Amino acid sequence: MSFQAWTPSDGWGRWKYVGLENYTFTLTDPMFLRSMWNTIWLGVFSGVPQHLIAIPLAFVIHMVLSRFKTFVTAVYFLPYITSTVAVALIFNTLFATQNGIINLVIAHLNNWPLLGALLPDEKINWFTSANIKYAIALMVVWQFTGWNTLLYLSAIQAIPKDLYEAASVDGASRIQQFRYITLPLLRPMMFFAVSLTIIGNMQLFEQPFILLNGGASGATPGGQTATMYMYRTAFEWLEMGTAASIAWILFIFIGILTYLNNLIFGRSARGE
Repeated sequence: MSFQAWTPSDGWGRWKYVGLENYTFTLTDPMFLRSMWNTIWLGVFSGVPQHLIAIPLAFVIHMVLSRFKTFVTAVYFLPYITSTVAVALIFNTLFATQNGIINLVIAHLNNWPLLGALLPDEKINWFTSANIKYAIALMVVWQFTGWNTLLYLSAIQAIPKDLYEAASVDGASRIQQFRYITLPLLRPMMFFAVSLTIIGNMQLFEQPFILLNGGASGATPGGQTATMYMYRTAFEWLEMGTAASIAWILFIFIGILTYLNNLIFGRSARGE
């Protein structure tokens, strides 16, 4: 399909071979390049915080809140199983310009002596092309941090307790136990969890699609991801060959990122 020019109105079987034309067009298309940049930006700013929060949170739940482990994990897992449509509608309300909670909190913090100097004086319109990425990133972090916490918690529970007990006898603090026992033994799970995050964030679709009203919002250029652009190319503009080339480019890009993740976490986890 990616080497063909075809629209559904042509009828099935009336494909026209165009070679690499779809790929050439896609890789030089400013809208696609903008959507790829948005995808990478969201992948970094919504993916990295998930793990920076989830790893120490899982350690704290295991070491300090073990008595309430079931309740705490259920609370953190709840956003993951909540419908993305419902989550997007909630965040639409939270980020509302006039009466949204986010802007009300910023206005309150603006009265603080030091913090106020860093915050804007006027209410922020989050649904502009310049600001929409922050709203999408926050929503993704909120929705998937609990899932990653559960993954890391299951891995921490598999670490032999003897190691922590021996470290305590030797006088190691909680922070030292976390640094020298938990983090090294979590690397296999880090590789798995980060791989899932890379794949998920490179395919990010539902959250920006709903917040941007399917691409009809004025903030679309700033928040449109590559999968959103592929959807619009296929089902709004009916350019099936171009959409297929976008899918293959995304597939190759995800493969490269997963390989790099394997170099960072996979080999070190296997002791290579």
